[in-house]
Formats: sequence, structure tokens, C-alpha cells
Amino acid sequence: MKAKPAEILREYGPFPGVSDVHGVSYDGKQVWIAVGEKLHALDPASGAVVRSIDVAARAGTAFDGTHLYQIADDVIQKIDPASGRVLSTVPAPEGGCNSGMAWAEGMLWIGRYQDRKIHQVDPATGAILRTLESDRYVTGVTWVDGGLWHATWEDDASELRRVDPANGEVLERLEMPSGVGISGLESDGADVFYCGGGKSGRLRAVRRPRAAS
Repeated sequence: MKAKPAEILREYGPFPGVSDVHGVSYDGKQVWIAVGEKLHALDPASGAVVRSIDVAARAGTAFDGTHLYQIADDVIQKIDPASGRVLSTVPAPEGGCNSGMAWAEGMLWIGRYQDRKIHQVDPATGAILRTLESDRYVTGVTWVDGGLWHATWEDDASELRRVDPANGEVLERLEMPSGVGISGLESDGADVFYCGGGKSGRLRAVRRPRAAS
């Protein structure tokens, strides 16, 4: 399957004091980026950081409609975005290579970078319910319109891939420009993917293609 070129709509950052962008999520109004020891909330219209939460944030981020979830080493933190308080934790998948995270169908979906896998995880217990395989390093993960997308980043090449959530088969590929990596990934629920830029310290908005009618 031939990849189509990704269309980058906008670039945000770099942001003051931010050297890496890890996880990315979206709460319907603000884009959240995990930047190491903080979660920053960005206004996607202005690109300004409008607030921050002090919390370990070096991997994937997700939003379930009420709460934020943030991977912090060997645990997944459930966070009240209003107060910034960590409400509970469950174990993260073992092995230390957890990357992106998304919320869908009442479950967390967690990318495993060097394992080239995506786990479906019970948010109440941390139990792994099933696993999809990839042939590339998996970074960000997101769902939109019932479709599962994940980002790859390997050998200075990155793609966005739509995959079959039943078996991991690649259905669509969007290729980023050479040297432009993707760390975290999130959809705005419509026409935009927000892509973390890793050590560039940037966030990029990429157009989501619509299926032909």
C-alpha cells in the first residue's frame, strides 16, 4: 500500500521550558501535551499555553470525557483536570517502552514503542485485554469515527496509520516529511490530528483525510 503525503496544517511551539513533547490529548477545547514533569493545556486557536498541571508526564496521555490519564513510568495516573489532583493509579504494561495512549469504548489503548504493539487495557485494573501487532515502532495512538490510528517513528521516518482494530491490518498510511517525527497522537474528533514532535519541542496539526463517498 502506497503512503499518501501528510498535510501539515499548522505548527505550534517551541514552548518556553519545553524540550520534549510526549503524550498528546484533546478535551474538546484544549490540547494537552505531556512535557516531562508537567501537562500543558494549549488553546489550539492561539497556540498559547493556558494552564499547567504538575505531574510526571513522559509518555502517553488520554481523556475519557471527564478525566485525564497519564502514563508515569510504571503506573497510569487518573487525573482530575480541574484540580490537577491524581485520583488513582493502576499498573502500566510492564517493560518500560509504553508510548502513546488513547481512550475508546471504555478502554485505554496503549502503544508499545519497541515492542511494536498496541494493548487494549482495562482502566480500572491495568489488565491487558488484547494486543495488536505492528511492523513498525508504535508511538501515538488515537481513535476517531470508530477508526484506530497510530503513529510510527523509526529511522527518522514517521507515518500515521489507520489500522483494523480487530487484527491490526494497515488500511491507510500518511507519510510525514523526512526528519519530522511523531511522538504523541490525538484526533480532535473531526478533521485534525495533533502530533507531538518529540525532541523538537513542537506540536503539529495534520489534516485527517475523509473516506471517499
